[in-house]
Amino acid sequence: MNRAIGNLLIVLCALLLLTPAGSLAQQGSSEPQRDPRYPPQWWTPVAKEGAPSWEIFPQEAGPGEVILSKRNELGLLSNFAATPFNFKGKRYASLEGFWQMMKYPEGPKDPRAKFPGLEWKFTREQVGNMTSFEAKSAGTLADLNMKKMRITWVSFAGKRFEYRPKTPGEHYRLIVAATHAKVDQNPEVKKVLLATGNLILKPDHYQEPNAPAAWRYYEILTQIRTELQKHTGSALIAN
Repeated sequence: MNRAIGNLLIVLCALLLLTPAGSLAQQGSSEPQRDPRYPPQWWTPVAKEGAPSWEIFPQEAGPGEVILSKRNELGLLSNFAATPFNFKGKRYASLEGFWQMMKYPEGPKDPRAKFPGLEWKFTREQVGNMTSFEAKSAGTLADLNMKKMRITWVSFAGKRFEYRPKTPGEHYRLIVAATHAKVDQNPEVKKVLLATGNLILKPDHYQEPNAPAAWRYYEILTQIRTELQKHTGSALIAN
């Protein structure tokens, strides 16, 4: 019996020596296989300790997916990115600035400007020139004023429309058009978007269930990418 066990151990040791180390690591890893045609840094693991609670990490992408992380060049596709663009005769510093400025009064005759007891810390123009969390914070202040006024609309060019409609409306159409302007007017943004090939684009932050269509920026970018691929006649990387 002892001799049989000894022979078995010898066989097992031999098999371990003949098995490539990479194969063992691969078998023990739950990390999805990443397409080597794409930059590996798009999925570089990030330590979760000390990270913001809202963040979805690059390594959390499923097979065929990529997180539009602000930790690498894909962050250019974020609404927060400093990617200035002209839209309807005005210049905006970022999509986030464009988005949040619609919550602010358009002028002294705007009902939001005349509502008693409200303080608007910034002007509409100032918010349009903001980026990243600065613009987001300005929008949060405006949300409080909208709540005090009990209104659910925002405005652009004198036209009011629902901010969170159940079905895509004017707000969504404006965000799509502004995203087009951002991509068209920023060559590096267009380059990065096309470089994602046919990967499934996913957000880098948690969103509420059934968020309005305008919130799903990754889907808007996917639509624009498809249009660009058709116009250029080449998906840079096709699955």
